[in-house]
Formats: sequence, C-alpha cells, structure tokens
Amino acid sequence: MNDRHHLPAETVRLPERGFALDRRKALAAGVLCWIGFALIVWLVASGHADRFDRAGLLMARSGEQLGLAGPAALREIVRDVTALGGVVLRNLFALGAVVALLFLRLRREAVLLAMTVIAGWLVNSALKHLVGRERPQIVPHLMDSVGQSFPSGHSFNAAAVYVAMALAFAAMSRRQWVRLAIIGTAMGLSAMVAWSRVLLGVHFPTDVVAGWLGGTGWAFLAAALLYQPAKAAADSTPLPHPRFS
Repeated sequence: MNDRHHLPAETVRLPERGFALDRRKALAAGVLCWIGFALIVWLVASGHADRFDRAGLLMARSGEQLGLAGPAALREIVRDVTALGGVVLRNLFALGAVVALLFLRLRREAVLLAMTVIAGWLVNSALKHLVGRERPQIVPHLMDSVGQSFPSGHSFNAAAVYVAMALAFAAMSRRQWVRLAIIGTAMGLSAMVAWSRVLLGVHFPTDVVAGWLGGTGWAFLAAALLYQPAKAAADSTPLPHPRFS
C-alpha cells in the first residue's frame, strides 16, 4: 500500500460523542423491566411459579442421575458462559471499559458506568437479603454456589454491567441501527449468562428471569437518573488533551 495512505500519529483524532441518550426512553425501559421484576416476585411469593421453576430445571437434565443432557463438552461451555457474569470477569470488563472511555474522552459515560456498576451491586445485594430464597435442590448442582437464590446475582450484575457498557459505547455512533445492535448484543449476552445458571442447577428459572429484568432495568434507570450526577462529576475536573508521540 502506498505510504501516502498512512496518516502520521500526530493527525489521529479520537471519536467524538455521536448522540445523547434519550433519558425519557431509558426511564420508560427501566420502569417496564422493573414492572416485570415485580410480577416475578408476586408469582414466586404466591406459589404460581413452582411448576414453571421445576420444569425449567428438569428440561435440560436426563438419566437417573439427572445429569446435563448433551455432549460432555456442553458442561464446560455452560461454565465458561456463566463465568462472564462472575465477580472477576465482569468487573475486569467494567474496569477496562471505564479506562477505555476515559481515553476516548467520554468522561461522562465513564463516570456513569462506574456509578451504575457499583450501585447495581448494592441493589442486588439488598434484594437478595430482602427475599431470602434458598437455592433449588431439585437437580444436582454442577458447580459450587453460595448465598441466597433470588434474584440471581450473576444474572442481575451481568445485565447491569454489560447493558451499561453498551449504553456508554453506543454514544460513539450516530447511526441508530449500530446503537441498537450494540445494546441488543449486550442484552443477549447477559441473557445467556442468566440461563446458564439454570442449566447448572444453581438457580430457579424465576431467579434468573427476575435477575435479568432487574439488572437490565437498573442499567436503563441509572442511565436516566444518574445522568446529571455523572455529568456534574465529569465536568468538575477537565481532562487534559491526549498527546500522541
């Protein structure tokens, strides 16, 4: 390739913010998710979800020992997927995203992401202690797990982290279909993490549905409700212009 097509480092320009999140739409999406969460709570408390929970846990099991149906490698694949919602990986991704956003001079989005992740963890922890549901014993657990069952922490926190990350990085594109694709991918990935908990036998289906709705709802609510505090924090100390050498 001709050298004239290569730009010297000094001419590189970082991308600018492509759009501003519609906080009214984010608030509406968050409220809808939390209405769904409240419905799941009612179904669980009233006993209407018992049959659904039992069927969901048994649908992927087979044999007298109720092992996971399918090839032997499936168990490792499910464990790899569930690890994406674990404390270490999700927080590493969140930290890396905050650093990347700061480098890209999207300081408001970086602060908002950090606030969303930290507050989301606190919200999920409070909900677990409030409900106090025990983990299922219908099928063998395929990995060790401790703590309360409802809502699923993997499901809640994975949705909160990955959807919040998607909302932050979607600000780099002016094209709506790109923004929707990024956010939709994050929602799909977090849904996979959620269902992996059922396949491993450590959560009831309603645990993960509620967790996913709660985490997704929290990401949207935080984008709307924490926008001004994040903006104020981001604007309080201006960032220096990056230099390339």
